[in-house]
Amino acid sequence: MANPPDDLQVIVPNLHRRYSGVTATNRMVAPRLARLYRAAWFGSDAPEGIARLSGADFLKLWRRKTPLIWHARRNNEMIAGVVLRALGWPLKLVFTSAAQRHHSWITRWLIRRMDAIIATSDISASFLKVKATVIPHGVDTDVYAPPTDRTAAFAEAALPGRYAIGCFGRVRAQKGTDVFVDAMCRLLPRYPDFTAVIVGQVTPEQTPFANELRKRIEAANLQSRIVITGELPIEAVQRWYQRLTIYAFTSRNEGFGLTLIEAMAAGSALVAARAGAAELVVEDGVTGVLIPTGDADALAAALEPLMQDVTAATAMGERGRARVLAKFSLDAEAARIGEVYRPLL
Repeated sequence: MANPPDDLQVIVPNLHRRYSGVTATNRMVAPRLARLYRAAWFGSDAPEGIARLSGADFLKLWRRKTPLIWHARRNNEMIAGVVLRALGWPLKLVFTSAAQRHHSWITRWLIRRMDAIIATSDISASFLKVKATVIPHGVDTDVYAPPTDRTAAFAEAALPGRYAIGCFGRVRAQKGTDVFVDAMCRLLPRYPDFTAVIVGQVTPEQTPFANELRKRIEAANLQSRIVITGELPIEAVQRWYQRLTIYAFTSRNEGFGLTLIEAMAAGSALVAARAGAAELVVEDGVTGVLIPTGDADALAAALEPLMQDVTAATAMGERGRARVLAKFSLDAEAARIGEVYRPLL
């Protein structure tokens, strides 16, 4: 790693093999934290802009005297932190929770052993039963930014029509992919200028669910206008955001829902189910439209005016971008996390 272990102040562990939303949020903020503190990434999927801590370097930290932040975001990372501290590593334990549900006994036990707790929303904080600092996720507003020419960006995809409406995330019921497909099967026949794009992985266990969606799409004769891309590299996902005129956030339940602010940062108009941080992020009727979860009728009713009036959708996207710049940037998130670290160090 670039910094010798003696200089280290913060370890950002990522002890999860599969790339996930937690990994994505961690990868985005970690390089900004590394500008404020001497930080290193420990585990898979390390981003640019932060040193990597090897296993050998990590072992050298045992019995070090100066304190070191271990910032966990999953149960296994909290467990590792608690065990390592018991074995003599000089760790101060921080945990970020995005979950909006009652926690298991093991999670509650682990949370009580942390030195500081961060929640990504007031709702997440309400389930923790301990004092927490609320810090919403941020997004890289340079990477997630409107395209120079959205029409040209959409034309790259060689899809029918002139405008794209998207729904991103793993194809599964929790993400509400079925709600999106149902709404699109109703709306697209009336709006030939639009194509719907589902950007996300179909895992083996979700193949029956995805196959059922494909049957619905075929029954509506919309195979060319409701596209499921499968898993894509992150750069391709970022480009897809720039092709969207409208984004539909359809999750039934969610921790934070980073796609909300990614789509807004890219200037897409937004219709969002009231899951995750939607009510924190979206000013209903101004920077997006809020709807109930799991309701295809409500989704179709909220999307249709935006599909009818692309100029209004574009204006909403501009207001959404301005809100993200003001409230949900990565630099703001990193600075507030740094304020949590400071007294522990």
